[in-house]
Amino acid sequence: MSAGDVLILNEVSKAYDGRVSMLDRLFGRKAKSLQAVREVSFSIRKGEVMGLVGESGCGKSTIARIAAGLMAPTGGEIGHPGRLRQQMIFQDPFSSLNPRWRVHDIVAEPIRTHGLRPKQEVSARVAELLTQVGLSEADGAKFPQAFSGGQRQRISIARALAGEPDFLILDEPTSALDVSVQAQILDLLRDLQARLNLTSLFITHNLPVVRLMADRIGVVYLGELVELAPTSAIFEHPRHPYTRLLIDAAPDLDAEDRSLHPIPGELPDPSDPPSGCVFRTRCLFATDRCASERPKLRKIGPGEVRCHYDLDLTGRELVA
Repeated sequence: MSAGDVLILNEVSKAYDGRVSMLDRLFGRKAKSLQAVREVSFSIRKGEVMGLVGESGCGKSTIARIAAGLMAPTGGEIGHPGRLRQQMIFQDPFSSLNPRWRVHDIVAEPIRTHGLRPKQEVSARVAELLTQVGLSEADGAKFPQAFSGGQRQRISIARALAGEPDFLILDEPTSALDVSVQAQILDLLRDLQARLNLTSLFITHNLPVVRLMADRIGVVYLGELVELAPTSAIFEHPRHPYTRLLIDAAPDLDAEDRSLHPIPGELPDPSDPPSGCVFRTRCLFATDRCASERPKLRKIGPGEVRCHYDLDLTGRELVA
């Protein structure tokens, strides 16, 4: 963590109280709390794109909502130097835009709310933003339902940029779009990042996407950050077994091996996680120590890894 950090998460956790069913009451069972996020710490530097990856249900979207202030953590702290103006781009462009508002008013709302432009300059700023995301000034007169999914996501991006954010959170911004449209939106986001020097948290389950977009990547499993490293290090020398398995499960990352290598085992119940290391029930290298002792996130190489061992995952060798 440094003076250039825009956002800091320190040991952030989020738990939900479980509900007791009639059958549980009958047998005298108590409700189990669900630990969606457990002691997650990282910081994001100005101008950096940080990615969070993991399987569905791992807690990465919960982390995004906590970072955005849409959800309060049950433990830990969130900090940022000075005043932080942030915007969020959601997964589903069909439900994130008000169908009763014209596009001009949707994009203008953050400008008016934050008083970022004099009233007489708002329309010109909206036209500028629509052009910036590949739409036209005339599109401002239309309603969201007149546009395709990719065009609606462009509107969402324009609305986010209208707030002149210090920090942008993108929660699976392309997963609801067709593959060809995904590429266009990613190209747009990369271009905007380069031109505007945006600081972003990019949430996705798609490893090729995060490899393209992020400077650093955090790998999340069952609510825990298990690896955090520069993007090149994650893909060239993954240190955590789960990271290695995620990469193996994405066939389009390997030009020679196009087969699918699914991650073995089932994702554990988050209300009843394994003791010790939460990944041990699916890990190829688990030992007795992994069952009895929870590993700490520690510095290994250029990143941090939550594992008792320093693993050579290229040759699948276990080194204590």
